[in-house]
Parts: sequence; structure tokens; C-alpha cells
Amino acid sequence: MPRILSHVGLRPLLFVLLLLAALAVHGTSHATDAAPKEGILLVAFGTSVPEAQPAFKAVDAEFKKAFPGSPVVWAYTSQIIRKKLAEQGHPVGGISDGMAQLAKDGVKVVRVQSLHVLAGEEFTALERAVLLDVSKNPGRFEAVFMGRPLLESKPDAQELLAAILADTKGQRNKNTALVLMGHGQSHGRADLAFEGVRSVFKTADKNIHMATVEGARSFEDLLKELKAAKVKHVVIAPLMLVAGDHARNDLAGDEDDSWATQLKKAGIKVDTHIKGLGETPGTAAILVRHAKESTDDLTKEPKKP
Repeated sequence: MPRILSHVGLRPLLFVLLLLAALAVHGTSHATDAAPKEGILLVAFGTSVPEAQPAFKAVDAEFKKAFPGSPVVWAYTSQIIRKKLAEQGHPVGGISDGMAQLAKDGVKVVRVQSLHVLAGEEFTALERAVLLDVSKNPGRFEAVFMGRPLLESKPDAQELLAAILADTKGQRNKNTALVLMGHGQSHGRADLAFEGVRSVFKTADKNIHMATVEGARSFEDLLKELKAAKVKHVVIAPLMLVAGDHARNDLAGDEDDSWATQLKKAGIKVDTHIKGLGETPGTAAILVRHAKESTDDLTKEPKKP
């Protein structure tokens, strides 16, 4: 006859099985608690120009490489561009949409990285929007770190300049000037920061000349500088993350008021380098570094010395 196990004989076996199951659950929980899931929110003004997309794609690839396994979500701050892209069937959300998506993905630590070149008006609006989202959703994330814009320090400017010079080397000789178009803002919030970057660039290469579309240093200032230096040949390039509308029209367009047209009228030979900084090898690495180094947790009070 087959042997029948008694209740007494089953008890040790059940105890061992239950103990193993408890240990397995405890081990899994401990591993999860030790490493909160991290996610990246990349925030840009945005662009609807298809030719400008390679810059964003290059930045996206760099962040996915630097943060393997972490969700990388994009947000555009421009409502006009978001609406236009949605109508074209290529929707990109705003900051609150991006934060909600990361929460849905199970993220506990968010690294918000600004893709602005300088901390001007747009960056201030970005910070305010993230802080508002955090205050409306208390406890949703364990930490929300804010990464600073591309150019925050002298080393940042020197690193970016090395990338730009390497990328434009084939188009220049000792008599060819490099003209860079920054965006700037009519309120002047980034004017002094722009002048600081300009100083770093010109110290390294006196044949670099810079101005802005909307800032205090205008095209007229640039043209005076070029004439004083007796420049006869320039390479023009955008000092912007993407080569969008400003780069393709205001800088290099055929219109009478474009920089290219006005420079040619002044007797200066013009070559173009219409490539966003995001496409320039080495630029995205600065943004990744800022994201990794940030200790500015917006869910907590700032630490005081």
C-alpha cells in the first residue's frame, strides 16, 4: 500500500517552504528599496522644423547611453510649437505631461535637464513650472533634481568652444572669422552671461565674433566689430542647440535682413555652418554632466551653509 504522510510529517516541510518564500520576498523588497528608479525629463523650448530634429536626437541618444535603463521623456515649453506638432500628428507634451509620464513609469527620482544654452527667461519659466508641479503632487517623487543650462561656468564655455572649433576646423583658416549667432532676450536677462561666454571665446580665438537675435549685442555691433578687424571672410553658425528657424532664416536666409545677406552687402565672403550645437560632438556631454552633478532637489528646502 502507498505510504500516507501524516500531518505531523508535513509540518517541517511546510515551515521550510514558508521560510524560503519569506526570504525571497524580503530580498526582492530590499533590492527595490536600495535603488529607487530614476528617470530623465529633457526640457527644451521646442522646434517644428524637421531639419532641426537631428540635434534633439543626438542629445536623446547621449542621455540614454549615460542613463541606461532609465526612462528619457521630452517636454517642450512652447505651447505654439506643441499645438503645431500635435496637428501634424507628432505630439510632444509640456512639463506637467512629462512629470506625469515618469510617475506612470514608476520613477521615484527625476532629473530634469534644461536644454537651454543660458539661464535666461525660458529657464526661469522652466524652474517655476517644475516647482509648481512638485507642489501640486506632494510625495509623488522622492527627489526632483534640476540640471542647469548648457553654459554655466568658464569650464563649460571652454569645453563647448573646443567642440565648436573642432567641428568648424575644416571650413576655416587663419584669415577666416567665425561668427556665432546667439538667441538673446529683449528683457536682457541673459545679456551678462552672454558677454561672459563671448569673453571666454575671444580670449581663446580673437577671430571669433558674436551677437544675438534679440539681446543687447546686436548685428549692428557685430558688423562694426568685423569692419574694425578688417574681416573679409566669415563662417556663420548658430550658438543654439538646434538649427531651427533663426539659424535657417535670420542667420543664413536669402531675405534682405538676414545676417548672411547683410554681411555679403558689406563685402564680406560668407560660408555657412548650419548645425545645431546638439549635433556638435561633445556638446551633449556637458548637459549629461550637469544632469549627473545636480544636487538641487526641488522637493526639499535649499541647504544653507
